[in-house]
Amino acid sequence: MSNHPAASLFIGRTTHRREKPFVRAFSYPIAMIELDIDRLAEADAQSRLFSVERANAISFRSADHGACAKGASLRDWAEARLAETGVDLEGGRITLAAFPRVMGHGFSPLAIWFGYGPAGDLRGVIYEVHNTFGEAHAYVSRFDPAQRSEAEKQFYVSPFMDVAGRYRFTLRAPENRLDLVIENIDGSERTHVATMTARRQEFRDATLLRWLLRMPFSGLGVVLAIHWQALFIWLKGAGYRNKPAQRDNRTTLAGMTTSQPGLETAQRKRA
Repeated sequence: MSNHPAASLFIGRTTHRREKPFVRAFSYPIAMIELDIDRLAEADAQSRLFSVERANAISFRSADHGACAKGASLRDWAEARLAETGVDLEGGRITLAAFPRVMGHGFSPLAIWFGYGPAGDLRGVIYEVHNTFGEAHAYVSRFDPAQRSEAEKQFYVSPFMDVAGRYRFTLRAPENRLDLVIENIDGSERTHVATMTARRQEFRDATLLRWLLRMPFSGLGVVLAIHWQALFIWLKGAGYRNKPAQRDNRTTLAGMTTSQPGLETAQRKRA
């Protein structure tokens, strides 16, 4: 049996700061689950409040992920994406951190896939981005704790942001914490930065119940928060961009950047 649980809970906060053409910042609490995609049956049995592929207070549906996998298993889809960037897991575990469905409702603007080698070394990451139009795109990267990764922006996320420039990802391998910074870079300027900071907690009835009591509408809440903030941005005069047709290629490979500051430095710069 693995030393790692089949399911974990991450509780924390996300912050967003728009820096161009005007400043707009907000923050709200988040709760995500991390699942070993090869042990979903074990995860299903960890709490009476959680189910896989069926309704419950908190639930996970494989069809919500895999960026249009078209029938492939979650492992097959993830391994194929990681192989495109030269990552071979050699059968190592794959975990998926995502926003689950709560009371039947859910939207995961970002789901993060972690691919490990047999010795437990994190080798590759997939940032699976969803928009509110039912579309998804995967940004795939090797993992090196001393480097950050960058990818050309290829996916329409917001009507108030261009599909242009690039993303810069700064990630700490998730152990007891999940720490991620995503910057939107246009030319030499940073136009937007989003951070995610959360602590790992046990996945059991008591912790899930506390989450539900604290954030009972977190399933719908993600979508409501997105549209609420979009309203403020529109009222400030942000230009509206019509949604283009999604590109046929649903995967973008990220490159590594060298001699970059660590996660703590990146987080200080966002403030």
